[in-house]
Amino acid sequence: MADSTFLQLEEASDFSFQNLPFGVFSTANKPIPRIGIAIGNWIMDLSELDCFSGPEMAKQSNVFREGELNAFMGLGRNAWHETRQTVQRVLSSAEGYLRDNGHLQKRTLINQDDAIMHVPARIGDFTDFSASKRHAENDRIMFTDKSQRILPNWDYMPVAYHSRASSVVVSGTDIRRPNGQYANEDGNVDSGPVFGPTKKLDFEMEIGALIGTKNALSQPISVDSADNHVFGFVLLNDWSARDLQSWEWNPLGPFLSKSFATTISPWVVTAAALEPFLCDPICLQDPQPLPYLRSKSIKTYDINLTTSLQTEGQTEMHYSSSVICQSNYKVMYWTLAQQIAHHTSNGCNLLPGDLIGSGTVSGPTYYSSGSLSELSERGTKPITLVDGQRRAFLHDGDEVIIRGWCEDKSVRIGFGECRGRVLHHRQHSPPPFP
Repeated sequence: MADSTFLQLEEASDFSFQNLPFGVFSTANKPIPRIGIAIGNWIMDLSELDCFSGPEMAKQSNVFREGELNAFMGLGRNAWHETRQTVQRVLSSAEGYLRDNGHLQKRTLINQDDAIMHVPARIGDFTDFSASKRHAENDRIMFTDKSQRILPNWDYMPVAYHSRASSVVVSGTDIRRPNGQYANEDGNVDSGPVFGPTKKLDFEMEIGALIGTKNALSQPISVDSADNHVFGFVLLNDWSARDLQSWEWNPLGPFLSKSFATTISPWVVTAAALEPFLCDPICLQDPQPLPYLRSKSIKTYDINLTTSLQTEGQTEMHYSSSVICQSNYKVMYWTLAQQIAHHTSNGCNLLPGDLIGSGTVSGPTYYSSGSLSELSERGTKPITLVDGQRRAFLHDGDEVIIRGWCEDKSVRIGFGECRGRVLHHRQHSPPPFP
């Protein structure tokens, strides 16, 4: 098989021939959502192809006509591998099936600008972890004071909370500023809370993993087999209302401060595409994890991440000029395999389409902080943007854009964008008295 495609791709394209991420899209002339693969500026419509004739996919080609990836992901690693091999063969410069058939190209290759992207999977459950030690330490300071340290259990297990799956939205969806309860501004807890739109809206730069194959109820997944259950990865922005979070986090953790919206990127970059970028984590795990969290080989991924912030009315600019933070997934203390092993250690069953959030990807330096509350030191030191405006927290009209990619001298594997714009809150009207 050739190692290049007959299509003309931009050298810096996120969606290289080595990437081939999966997504769900529709078009104006065919509004039914179906499954496609991104290649350069095109989407390859898998529902229009009849070339999936291998032993795993011969009877399963209808899965690409579904409006979600769940059924395909549930087929398992052999089916994923076979599909990837088939698509690479069809797109290769050495294969004439699509290269020499202009009519088929017209049916199957859609310009990304002409497509509407959808949430790629039916998200059954969403678990968000806290896997960055730096972020956990900053969190402790944000919601208590500088003298507080992270709790001792953090060093022994990947901590998480169960978030809301119904409010997971695709990149490009506007985010309405949420209402909620938070402490009175006078700082006196005895005076009680107020209710209204959050004044401390924040983003969290994360990686999300989509579970592909399930485990049976009461059957834990071992740390060394956990990666076999992961289909692929997306960018994730876990929007957060910090004033609501400060008020409600103790004793049971975040609730309304997180459940109003989570944005994910539309393209799922497969674990197979990321394999060349497996690496050792930066953080040494000390103390040693308990036996069920110890792996024969502790590995993570070398994924670069940036977040840029564009204000309302600002002319679209090259994203690099508006970047406010930059980090890398390999700074995380707990690996995805350890998160899955811990998640299922009590017998909890994961299902195709379940979303696992990494937690905020904050590194050891100021600029690698993955949230605005960290960058602005809880709002006490607003950051200055490229247009001269200052931000302690997000304003209405602000647009947050997260980008991610892996790269070496010969290959670029990109995630595209995870983008969302903040809208003014909706007026809350209390119900009439009965």
